This record gives sequence, structure tokens and C-alpha cells, in this order.
Amino acid sequence: MGTLIIWIVVGFLLANIAFYVFMIVYASHQIYTLTLKRQSGEHWGREVSSQDPPQLEMDAIGMEWQREHDAYRRDVHIFHNNANLYGEYYDFGSDKAVIILSGRTESLRYGYYFSKPYADAGLNVLVVDPRSHGLSDGTFNTVGFEESKDALAWARFLHDTHHVKAVVFHGICIGGAAGMLGITADDCPDYVVGLVTEGMFSRFAESMKNHLIERKKHFPFLLTAIDAWMKHFTGHSMMKGPVNVIHRMNKPLLMIQSKMDPYSTPQNAKLLYELCPSKEKKIVWYEKGGHSLLRLTDTETYDREITLFLERVFEPALSQR
Repeated sequence: MGTLIIWIVVGFLLANIAFYVFMIVYASHQIYTLTLKRQSGEHWGREVSSQDPPQLEMDAIGMEWQREHDAYRRDVHIFHNNANLYGEYYDFGSDKAVIILSGRTESLRYGYYFSKPYADAGLNVLVVDPRSHGLSDGTFNTVGFEESKDALAWARFLHDTHHVKAVVFHGICIGGAAGMLGITADDCPDYVVGLVTEGMFSRFAESMKNHLIERKKHFPFLLTAIDAWMKHFTGHSMMKGPVNVIHRMNKPLLMIQSKMDPYSTPQNAKLLYELCPSKEKKIVWYEKGGHSLLRLTDTETYDREITLFLERVFEPALSQR
């Protein structure tokens, strides 16, 4: 009788473990595909991705900037890593340019909002549809890995086709990770001279974990399983990111960070800043402001810091040529 009870208990435990494993596999696949996979051609299109008031306000301001400068727009296209990639180049006649690298779910239209301080400083502006967004090809967002290679391809396009002598990246969230992974890559050209980030995470796993905690869906092994799906579909791991490459960052860096960011946390921002060996680096702290919403929180400070950064970056970079 005692042996039978033991086997019943063991069977019950094994059944529960099997059920938990099944649920983790199922839930992780659902979360991964809903978060990082484009569902259709219309999904992650050029329209604003959220109907939240701050997003709508940013979109309205960005669209106003675009309309005012539409005469300078050139539709551009490159083919890179088996994907057609599309963008808009605002050519104001400069030999310097910024490439705006948007975050997950956002296309080139999102980049309009961040273009003003660069255009006001005399730079040309390239806004792009990241792979799997807007008009660009692709199925998966790779949290900065493939996007970083695309960013370098766009920089080479500006240099070779439009005779741009110096390029700076401006990246928001995943766009910031793409910029950091790109600018520290072995094949990054010298004419990519600086990086501005807003809400850059140390590795996407931390951001994903914080999203799961916020939604009360953080369970043991779930994050590991989500990462396993990412490795399966893209060959990349969200357990790696800017924290693994920032020790190679020897070009100017401006980090813009909120002390209230629940996803790309201030603790991780401090870690990245401390690990960065660049002699020209600065972190600008916002006491308040949501993730990717800092320019809206205090536009004057945001734009002034970018202007000061560009003054420190471009003249030395160009004088060395």
C-alpha cells in the first residue's frame, strides 16, 4: 500500500512537471511571436503603433516636421543581407548626416520626431524602415543584431552614393542597441563618428524580464524558453547585447536616460556608462519620463544636449580627414 501511494505521488508530480513544461514552451512561443515576429505586411507598418496620447503627440509633431521639409525628401532603397530596406533621405546639402534608428514596432515615420535637432544643426537626415517594419523586408526583429548590420549598410550607402563624410547614429531602445552593436563592430567605417542613445538596454533579456514582471507573467524558465525560440528563429540570443560590446566603444557617446524607465533601467544604464571607455562620453538623466518619451518630456534639454554633442563630435572628426 505504501509503495502504491509513493508511485501515485511520483506520477502526480511528473504529470505536473510535464504540464508546466508544456505551458512554458507554449507560453514562450506565444510571447516571442507576439513580441518579435511580424505577423503580416500591415503589421509594424508606417502608421503610428500606439494610440496612447504621448505617442500620438509625438507622431503629430513629427508629421509636421516632415511636411515642412518634404521638398528635401528623397526615397531611398538598399538591398542588404537578403532584404530590401527602405528609407527617406532629407538632403539639406550637408556632408554630415544622422541616421535615426527606431525601436521595435516603429518605422521611419517615428524617426521624423527626432529629426529636428539634427536638421537645425545642419545635418542631413536619414530615417529608415528597420527590417520587418514599414516597407522593408523581414519577419523577425532581432533586438539590434541584424539591425546593426543594416545601420552600417545605410552608412556606407550615404558615404558612397551621397558623398557624406561623417555619420552619427541616433537610436531609441532597440535602435540604440543596434547603434552600439554597429559602431563597435570590426567593420564599422571611420566615418561613423558618434552615437546618441535613448533608453538603451544592456541586453534585451533585461527589458523582456521587466515587461513580464510588469504584466505579472514572469515565471521560472520562461525567459530562457523565450530566448530559445529567438535562437531557433534568428540565431541570436537576447541574453547578449550592448553590455557585451561597449568595452570597444572608442567614439563619442551621448546616453539619454530616464530615472523612471521601467524597462531599460537606470541601473543598467549606469553599468553601460561605467563600462564605456570612450574619452568623449556623457549621460543625461531625466528625473521623470517614460521609456522612449524623453524628448516629449523636456524638448529643450533634449535638443540642446544633442546640439552640444554634435559640436563636440563633428569638428574633430572632420579635421582628421
